[in-house]
Amino acid sequence: MLDFNAPEFLVVAMVALLVIGPKDLPKALRFLGKWVGKARGVARQFRTGIDTMIRESELADMEKQWAAENERIMRQHPPTPALAAPQPMALTDDAADPVMVEQLVIHAEPAEAPAPKPRKRKAPSTGDTLEAPKPAPARKPRAKAQS
Repeated sequence: MLDFNAPEFLVVAMVALLVIGPKDLPKALRFLGKWVGKARGVARQFRTGIDTMIRESELADMEKQWAAENERIMRQHPPTPALAAPQPMALTDDAADPVMVEQLVIHAEPAEAPAPKPRKRKAPSTGDTLEAPKPAPARKPRAKAQS
């Protein structure tokens, strides 16, 4: 891998300053920064894709192992035959008649009721009714003091 330590980086910076010049060095560094950012993005995307493929292959291997283990367990312990379904009881002459339940009758809803009249609220401490607050009178702008 690339490994730059401080003295090497200082030499590269001095050469760049001499070759590019102090006037164009900020533009060159900005251009270099954009390209390094793009390269890191491509490397990150590549690494993410590789990690996803590895994870999927590991999952497939684990599913194969689970299926094999499940099959081994099923061979060692075969399922028991299901229990027979319970038979309904036969009604005898002694049995009571089935109970009949009255059907629920649904009545049509009455016509719309009139809306209730709005009530005035009373103040909690006094018996006076509350009213909307009155707007404050408009203020005239002050004249600026001249210094």
